[in-house]
Amino acid sequence: MFGATPRCRRQIGFQVRCGHGNIEASTASGAPLRKIWQAAASAALLIVTTTTPLVAQPAAEPKQFPERHPNPTQVIRLINFAGGFNLPIWMTQRQGLFAAEKIDIKIDFTPGSTYQLTHLIAGTYDMGFTAIDNVIAYREGQNEAYLPPGTDVDLIAVLASDDGFLSISAQKDINSVEALKGRTVTVDAMTTGFAFVLREVLAKKGVAESEVKFERAGGVANRFRMMLENPGHAATTQMTPFDLLGEARGFNTVARVRDVLGPYLGLVAAVRRSWAEANRDLVVGFIRAYAKGLEAMYDPANRSIVEAILVANVSGMTPELATKAYNIYVSDKTGFFKKPVFDPEGAKTVLALRSKYGVPQKTLIDASRYYDTSYLEAAGIK
Repeated sequence: MFGATPRCRRQIGFQVRCGHGNIEASTASGAPLRKIWQAAASAALLIVTTTTPLVAQPAAEPKQFPERHPNPTQVIRLINFAGGFNLPIWMTQRQGLFAAEKIDIKIDFTPGSTYQLTHLIAGTYDMGFTAIDNVIAYREGQNEAYLPPGTDVDLIAVLASDDGFLSISAQKDINSVEALKGRTVTVDAMTTGFAFVLREVLAKKGVAESEVKFERAGGVANRFRMMLENPGHAATTQMTPFDLLGEARGFNTVARVRDVLGPYLGLVAAVRRSWAEANRDLVVGFIRAYAKGLEAMYDPANRSIVEAILVANVSGMTPELATKAYNIYVSDKTGFFKKPVFDPEGAKTVLALRSKYGVPQKTLIDASRYYDTSYLEAAGIK
């Protein structure tokens, strides 16, 4: 830009001075040009620095709305029959024992065994308190309800509740089982265990099946209501408290099943084995809470609580009837099992009846195939 020979010229915006070999350029304002170069270099460095890719930072977690519970309860969906035989569950809830295990119970009541079992098998519900005979029937292909071809029936019982509290309840003009000859008796379904019980009691009392008419009428609550509405329904197999509710309306209890057939295994908690295996801790927690609920129920100090629970939850229950129900439910002889373990002798009776009346006919001898005691053992119950 500048030669050796001093030669000066003014450029637009610059003032140039010539000296003896020294050339100094400045802006019109007098700032040395070298300062401009320095500023330009700094600016270039800044551009390079700011455009250099930054090290990747972890993305912030997305905000949750609504906020999730840090320790949520687990829900078990139950499908049960309506009635006082839900008493241990209600007591366990009332005492906060399910809540202590972080378990919430949702109960729906079934209109009958076929609805209950098909929805349990289909996975609509997680657990159902049902007759162990139902578990056996559907496992053995002797089921009453339709199942699609190839349906996997992996039902298993994980705890035992009672002996069924079974009796034969009859209209007020009938005073014995023998008096049922020529009358209509009702069942849930002809292939269910409680129907087998009725058929066996009739046989032991000398009443042939050809001498009565069987009519299907649904679950225990439905059969009770239909006996009230239709006196032509002469008798049925019933469970406490429906025997007591019937007696209050003039019905006669003409036989106690335990007195006629001996030990019998009634209701159990049935689940799909696959669900139980996937939710083992949940099942064990349920059993542990349920067992504590039984202890609370059997504590004499809680009698008034137990009776109040019955009055609050059972349609038609009065304080007077609740006292009678308590005497049956909370009893070493007739009550709920004090520990929810399986009764082998009662199970033998169930298998014997199913071997006799089940269709297609099968000889069944091993009850342990239909229940799994490992969940009880894990809960510390033997």
